[in-house]
Amino acid sequence: MQVPQIGQSLARRTAREVIADKLMALIATNMLRPGDELPGERELANVLHVSRETVRGAVQSLAVRGIIEVSQGSRSRVANVDLGHLPVTIASPNAIDSYDLESVHAARRHIELKVVGDAAECMDSEALRKLDNLLDAQRLAGGDAMRFLICDREFHVTIYRACGNPLLADFVTDLYTYMMEYRRKAMTRPGAIAASYADHLAIVEALKGRDREAVTAAFARHLDRIYETTKEMLRRPPARARGKSGKKRTQVTG
Repeated sequence: MQVPQIGQSLARRTAREVIADKLMALIATNMLRPGDELPGERELANVLHVSRETVRGAVQSLAVRGIIEVSQGSRSRVANVDLGHLPVTIASPNAIDSYDLESVHAARRHIELKVVGDAAECMDSEALRKLDNLLDAQRLAGGDAMRFLICDREFHVTIYRACGNPLLADFVTDLYTYMMEYRRKAMTRPGAIAASYADHLAIVEALKGRDREAVTAAFARHLDRIYETTKEMLRRPPARARGKSGKKRTQVTG
């Protein structure tokens, strides 16, 4: 398999390369895991705000590198790869995950609220339209945690990018990836997707009003919810499964 890179070049990239980077970031952060089926081209195109042809080209380019498995008559799947060592923007997910939850949460509240407050004052109408489309996609995801989180990442990154400072946007995007494998599990709990969707509705409403105080308050509630659910998942003991002998064996959660 060719060693991939995510967004390493400062040269102008094609839309296909940008989408390939986004798909690799989903895999690197364990939002998409080996064996997962990718959503359909139409769905990904809608969420990622590009054409189906662009999505198809990105998937084909990742297939050539052995990151995605494509087979005739079935959905494309994530190959048995580990991209956790790759930088998504500034740092790798493995590096971010090495910090304790309290430190990451404090950093998010300190920096991310500044970023989204700036976004409230800078966001243009195109970004707001994209957020509305992402809300629709989140609603249509139903109870599928993986599909919801794909929309969720694009939702957050769209807001971060609107702050006008690309370095801060990259930094908070890295913080967003923290313990994603546990967050994916947390989103499967009853009511978790509905609660996150309600948070997003409040955030977009405040953004449309250009209300910095309301945006930061709505985002603070959202970050606190993420913190509490992640903390609860981290406290849980490892899941247990039965082997062929009928005896239980320990499995690492995540």
